[in-house]
Amino acid sequence: MFTWKKLGKVFTPQEVTHLPWLKEFAQAPATLIFDDFVRVYFSCRPPADEQGKYVSYSAWVDLARDDLFHVLRVAREPILPLGGYGEFDEFGTYPVSVMRDNDVVKAWYAGWTRCESVPFNVAIGMAVSHDQGETFVKAGPGPAIGYSPDEPFVMSGPKIRRFNNQWQLFYIAGRKWKQVDGRAEPVYKIRMATSDDGINWTKLNKDLIPSRIEEDEAQASPDVFYANGKYHMFFCYRYSAHYRGKQNGYRIGYAWSLDMITWHRDDSKAGIDVSASGWDAEMISYPHVFELDGTVYMAYLGDQVGRYGFGLAQLEGKLC
Repeated sequence: MFTWKKLGKVFTPQEVTHLPWLKEFAQAPATLIFDDFVRVYFSCRPPADEQGKYVSYSAWVDLARDDLFHVLRVAREPILPLGGYGEFDEFGTYPVSVMRDNDVVKAWYAGWTRCESVPFNVAIGMAVSHDQGETFVKAGPGPAIGYSPDEPFVMSGPKIRRFNNQWQLFYIAGRKWKQVDGRAEPVYKIRMATSDDGINWTKLNKDLIPSRIEEDEAQASPDVFYANGKYHMFFCYRYSAHYRGKQNGYRIGYAWSLDMITWHRDDSKAGIDVSASGWDAEMISYPHVFELDGTVYMAYLGDQVGRYGFGLAQLEGKLC
């Protein structure tokens, strides 16, 4: 079993007062480590429009490497502009996952568009940075990985990895939409694609993680790393209905695999849950595990899926 010691909330978007596009949410943290600081990418929103609709942007905050609670700087502008009229990312770029590739930084991100019968659809895009991850340029106006007969909508939550000289992209794919109290709610499952060049992808076309709490359990944020001869995945999951509060809200789960194809789920080993009170007392979600100077950390979201920021937990003991 993993045991995580919660360290507290690191970043609160409401404390940033000079950026009109960054007013609330700091969702889906993802790290890029530099010599003297850690850049944490996240997704945020300006206030809703007069119809109550949001757009989302992705940005970053730099934390001191020797004190991850010391904020050095915040991005002056979103790392990506919203897409053009009718493009797949016209209304949002969330979440994002980054990786260095020789002298550039590449990002895979989810682009959001609005729909009529359901609230939104999502597809996965790719972008490249030539300034050490400060800003990115889209590879093109269309998604890098789109829909297919087996993955018809809501392609989101990309997490890019490289193991065994191959690219792996873990992501979620929509399986159905449900009507709950007159509101369309998506059900999505964790999936994977592989690539030899990071451009042309082959989908595995199977759900990686079995459902546990109900058949229509929604899963997100598949964060994978390798340690001690096996692959570990921390992810989050929720009920398909009435999940915006404590009872059915997001929790963090765990699975392991020897080959990244067959996964063994055991949430009892996750080692982290909601707090008795405070900023993460109703839900925890979107885990991201990273190692820094011999210590393993988990960045994660608290209540209302990161509306008030993200925090850190530290692994006690060694990776199992």
